Amino acid sequence: MSFVIEADGLFVQYGATPVLRGLSLQLRAGEIYALLGGNGAGKSTTINVLLGFVRPAAGSAAVCGIDVQRDPLAARARLAYVPENVALYEHLTARENVSYFLQLAGAGDGDVELALETAGLAPQAWDRRLGGYSKGMRQKTAIALALARAVPVLLLDEPTTGLDPRATSEFNALLERLRQRGVAVLMVTHDLQGAAAVADRIGYLEQGRIVRTLAAGAGRQRFAAEELYRCYHGAREVA
Repeated sequence: MSFVIEADGLFVQYGATPVLRGLSLQLRAGEIYALLGGNGAGKSTTINVLLGFVRPAAGSAAVCGIDVQRDPLAARARLAYVPENVALYEHLTARENVSYFLQLAGAGDGDVELALETAGLAPQAWDRRLGGYSKGMRQKTAIALALARAVPVLLLDEPTTGLDPRATSEFNALLERLRQRGVAVLMVTHDLQGAAAVADRIGYLEQGRIVRTLAAGAGRQRFAAEELYRCYHGAREVA
């Protein structure tokens, strides 16, 4: 089985402080994986390793089979990262932002309108400046860029923070569309219930390693309530 994201035995420390202690995880195409953990657990560091911004002291990370440390630019070209606060040009429209960043990435023109439509951004907003956008609309614009680039991997940092219930529901529907297109999504979050609504697997990160992994079941209740409770409280069962 090949994985589009594969991290194996990652160790990272900042100065004398260890952050990741042998973290390992794998994602397949079309899978949504939610990585949960408290502040300082290592969620952001995991993302930064996959982006090639942090070099681990030991272990390896690969995106679509490309070793991140050996060729970070090639690995980064196969993923899109959407931070908690999306950084786009306020004075440009959604259409202009996506077109500009596509050209900047050397990805050609792409099908900007199809990407904006698939991301769920209302057509009447495509030519409005982002200065008047909500957080949910900014996220959709950033994900439209990922769709236009046709990247197979999406990294999301606290994607539902600050979203109202309607925007959260729309975001979850967008993730389902990404799953159907075969995009692998790794989202780091504090929102256990939100993760349970969309994720295929939930990993709980504590003190730099995944101490428990839950897989979604069939049916409307994807994860058992008692499993979620144990996951949230950091059950010491190694994944």
